[in-house]
Amino acid sequence: MDLKIGAAYIRVSTDDQTEYSPESQIEKIREFAKRENYVIPEEYIFRDDGISGKTAMKRPAFRLMIATAKETPPPFDRIYVWKYSRFARNQEESLVYKNMLRKNGVGVVSATEPSDDSPYSTLIERIIEWMDEYYLINLAQEVRRGMTEKAQRGEAMGTAPFGYRVENKTFVPDENAETVRYLFEQFAAGKMMRALATELGAKGIRTRRGNVPDNRWIKYILMNPAYIGKIRWSTEGHANYSRANYDDKNVLLVDGKHEPLISSDLWDAVQNKLADAESEPKYVRRDKPRIYMLKGLLRCDACGSTLTYISTKTPTLQCCKYSRGQCRISHSISVEKADAAVLSYLESVAKGKEYKFAPQAPKKDVKRTDWDKLINAENARLKRARDAFLDGTFSGDEYKKIKAEIEDTITRLKEGHKAEEQENAAPPRDENAFRKKLLDVLAILQNPAESPEAKNQALRSVVKEIIFRKPSNTLDVIFF
Repeated sequence: MDLKIGAAYIRVSTDDQTEYSPESQIEKIREFAKRENYVIPEEYIFRDDGISGKTAMKRPAFRLMIATAKETPPPFDRIYVWKYSRFARNQEESLVYKNMLRKNGVGVVSATEPSDDSPYSTLIERIIEWMDEYYLINLAQEVRRGMTEKAQRGEAMGTAPFGYRVENKTFVPDENAETVRYLFEQFAAGKMMRALATELGAKGIRTRRGNVPDNRWIKYILMNPAYIGKIRWSTEGHANYSRANYDDKNVLLVDGKHEPLISSDLWDAVQNKLADAESEPKYVRRDKPRIYMLKGLLRCDACGSTLTYISTKTPTLQCCKYSRGQCRISHSISVEKADAAVLSYLESVAKGKEYKFAPQAPKKDVKRTDWDKLINAENARLKRARDAFLDGTFSGDEYKKIKAEIEDTITRLKEGHKAEEQENAAPPRDENAFRKKLLDVLAILQNPAESPEAKNQALRSVVKEIIFRKPSNTLDVIFF
């Protein structure tokens, strides 16, 4: 018995307080689909909760549904929605996706709004979508106006800054308030942002998002006027307020209702130091990035980040995250010393010393079958057959027969997957060829006339990465 398979798309945004809950929408959609002789399996119910319908880019379940519907052949030929506004509130985007689906034989049906085969059906659908889009635009304008008025009253806007919590529409100092005061005082006294970030990270202090403090986070705090009792807000309704351009006519800076954490004198002292730092001469921008033998290969064993070049009296490599205060362990090593250590190790490997290599990748440019997709499709068929049996659509004998056929197909697919993996497995490593190639690389590295770029390219042909371990000052070279 052939089953007509449909899908359901459920979206509930934060402004839809009067709508049915997602569970209720699914129930009503399934009832409506059943009257049209469609079954909606669980794996074809796509949900985006608490997400606006303004754009598809911010709706992961919607994008997955579209990708699934574009398969050949599509696993379902109809998508049910509670209302057309659930599909999209952007009429242009709605037309694009509906046309795309229609070309693949998939339609979109509303369970609550009129739709038939009459000549006026498409026109009615367009009018409904236009009204939904107008509602969204008008709502955004009203929200922006209300938020601007709230900011002008000095009330808390958005997420509380580090050091505060929101209580009764006001920022209230929390357990991190003293840390904020400490940062301002220490920076004014001459302590660098990297040192402050490292110190806070070592104490276990984390940002609102749970990240280790870094230079940029410290600077953002030092430039946030909330700590002297101000509220800043962009009348344009987006993140421009985070920029320290308070001369912008679209950025409000008003007295807030909350308690300042620092004095105006300390604020001014910190802003003056930041301005002085900005006015200092910057490094000279090069037309081309600096190339050196170990560029992109040397990594920190503490955090995994790349060691980058620092132009000092003695050219040095340092963990890039340590430079920003995110890594607690310095991995400073002179370029000359690192080059010599790597060259010495490669010479010893060429003479027979054991070495480490990364797992070999399987063959490239081989057309592979998506076995998981095929097996998952059969498992989905098996689940639908079971649901049909439980619903009374299939008899016991019918279900037993189709179950045996599907399970036999799954077994054959698994055997085919195993055979393809064995056929396309990476060939065994040719040790003689590797050592010959290593000797060619060494000839380039040992030649003082070769450029750093040529040496870097040669090294990359045999070396995947080099781990610099502290405090033992040892290097682990991993070959391809």
